[in-house]
Amino acid sequence: MKVTVKKKSGAVPVAIGTEYIKLEAALKLSNAVGSGGEAKALIQDGQALVNGEVCTMRGKKLYPGDRFTFMGTEYLITIHSV
Repeated sequence: MKVTVKKKSGAVPVAIGTEYIKLEAALKLSNAVGSGGEAKALIQDGQALVNGEVCTMRGKKLYPGDRFTFMGTEYLITIHSV
């Protein structure tokens, strides 16, 4: 008998109701930052990872299934269900 164990994701879900969300907006929506200006500065400083890679583009489009990491917390973009 084969048993498959899935690692439980510790990512914080960020639900969106659109096709995508920009990285800067995702940081604000998740309450990881207090303002767009703060998000812009921190992203440009290379403090955000998107799917495991440093991203300095604040307009980077994130789709459901994408992950971003900021300040040691991982977030998962999900579809907002009604």
